Amino acid sequence: MTDPADLRRTYDRGTLDDGAVADTWLEQFRRWFDAAVADPAVPEANAMQVATIDAGGRPQVRTVLLKGLDERGVVFFTNYDSAKGRALAANPYAAAVLLWHAHERQVRVSGPVARVSAAETEAYFHSRPRGSQVGAWASPQSEVIASRAELEAREREIAERFGDGEIPVPPFWGGFRITPEQVEFWQGRPDRLHDRIRYVLDGADWRRERLAP
Repeated sequence: MTDPADLRRTYDRGTLDDGAVADTWLEQFRRWFDAAVADPAVPEANAMQVATIDAGGRPQVRTVLLKGLDERGVVFFTNYDSAKGRALAANPYAAAVLLWHAHERQVRVSGPVARVSAAETEAYFHSRPRGSQVGAWASPQSEVIASRAELEAREREIAERFGDGEIPVPPFWGGFRITPEQVEFWQGRPDRLHDRIRYVLDGADWRRERLAP
């Protein structure tokens, strides 16, 4: 096995200068996100790791897909009865990170979490491929199942149930929005002297500050 302590690389793809950073976290996020989406070297530019704390105080982290971004925060969708759904019901606060390794950049977001409106969930659900809509009904997410065959049997049953008609949104499925209290932008730099700019909600206003790496 390769010793991970021996792995080294120099980060020199870019800078995050105080004079060039955007006035708002949202504008800066969109700049970096659009650059990541436009680069074929960045797979799944909207892949986002979300960390939660369950009812027992234990942290959990997993990768989801960012599906909404505006001044209200970042949105992802899931089964509300999943492990992350139950954790967010117990402790409605989360931290998320998007890493774009090809650009040597990451964005961290943290803040309170709430379900999005039923209208937002319905609009997104019906924009998904039909197979994904069936899958949302078929999977008892995070639950123990006997086999892959059981899951595929559930998928066939759901597909037959709805036939060619519209598939309704499962009552146990929908979106969560992380409303940012802090958003940090990290740009890799040589000698591990990285650039870190953080936007912090202070009352009704945002302040911007630089952090030591």
